[in-house]
Amino acid sequence: MHTDTRYIHALLHNDRQLIEEIYTRYSARIARFVQANNGSADDARDVFQEALISISRQALRPGFVLTCPFEAYLYCVCRGKWLNELKRRQREIVTISETGGYAGTEIADALADATMLEEERDRLFRLFFEKLSAGCRQLLRLAWSGISMEEVSAQLGMSYGYARKKKHECVNQLMTQIRNSPQFTLIKNP
Repeated sequence: MHTDTRYIHALLHNDRQLIEEIYTRYSARIARFVQANNGSADDARDVFQEALISISRQALRPGFVLTCPFEAYLYCVCRGKWLNELKRRQREIVTISETGGYAGTEIADALADATMLEEERDRLFRLFFEKLSAGCRQLLRLAWSGISMEEVSAQLGMSYGYARKKKHECVNQLMTQIRNSPQFTLIKNP
């Protein structure tokens, strides 16, 4: 565990003082990177904020441990987000690399890649989950909420056996749609 874990705790516990320190210490360098690579000051602020949200989400996952300097991890996540945005905008690839000066960049890159991959998996899941029928979405939300299938079936007014069968069908439909999407191949074999 790295000593910069305090920044992760600050994000998770909404420690305004340390979060302000994160902005003060690191946002200018991220802004320079984004602006030097076809972005605006607004783009830089958006990327920085999105990166902090992504880092917070990743930190909530079981087993997360910050093993590199927070600044390097934040930079790598911001860089990945900005590269994705440039691809989305169909602009040229980033013309400079500003990884110099960051300690632990290799570890930070690996941690940032894991963060971006989890975010893409979550996005893909949400995309296809929303394409399910309203009934399937309701059934799965209830089933995944932690209540028993008996309670789920009672809330939905269906038999226990039918609720289990329908849940199985809905999960299979969701997984089939995800597996058949071109994006799945990209995140399966990053």
